[in-house]
Amino acid sequence: MDDRSPNAERIRALARQMLSSASAHDEEEFAPEVTRDESAKRIITEADVRDLPERARLRVAADARLTPLAADIVRDRGIELVRRAPRRGRSTPKLIAVGADHGGYEMKEALKSFLVELGHRVRDFGTDSTSAVDYPDFAHAVARAVSRGEADLGIIVDAAGIGSAITANKVPGVRAAACYSVELARNSREHNGANVLTLGSRTIDLEQMRQIVRAWLESEISEERHRRRVTKIEAIERQYARG
Repeated sequence: MDDRSPNAERIRALARQMLSSASAHDEEEFAPEVTRDESAKRIITEADVRDLPERARLRVAADARLTPLAADIVRDRGIELVRRAPRRGRSTPKLIAVGADHGGYEMKEALKSFLVELGHRVRDFGTDSTSAVDYPDFAHAVARAVSRGEADLGIIVDAAGIGSAITANKVPGVRAAACYSVELARNSREHNGANVLTLGSRTIDLEQMRQIVRAWLESEISEERHRRRVTKIEAIERQYARG
């Protein structure tokens, strides 16, 4: 049979479909038993966990975040989080908060168009021109939206990306990373679970911005050793938040 014939192409397509279905079935078949499944939620709150018994198993989404009170309950009761792995080959559309100061305004506008092209929704926190403003105001607005669960992720642009990262990291629940390369973008997500990306308009061009943003959005934290380290970061944050 000619490999380029219509029949051959149909056979290949059918094989791909069967493999995909089998893979999804296997993931469900071998998934560990859980006490409760909250994997449809992005934010796990105190209400979702307060009636769980000690050492319960709670299934959550791969990128789910816990509020501070929920995290305290999970830790105190020894509740095990079972994270549902994202489907291979699928990119879930996200609501992304964006912001910039005057130095990052033009790149922010290009970023917004690029995010829409990728299928994401955008919430713009400003600024709206190249008139001089203070970057902490806009970095704070984006970080606060991510912290409150009003946006899935945040991206902030200023001249260097550093000041916005410092500002965003003052907001509880935010892990902001200033990234200047695709490698750093992937690392910040896969190793550190970064939920805010900061960019420097004077350190990268528009094409580099697109490459970095695409890599950042397509990466997820997956290995348990990295999750454990991020949990320690969150524990340190709670320690100081309590005074």
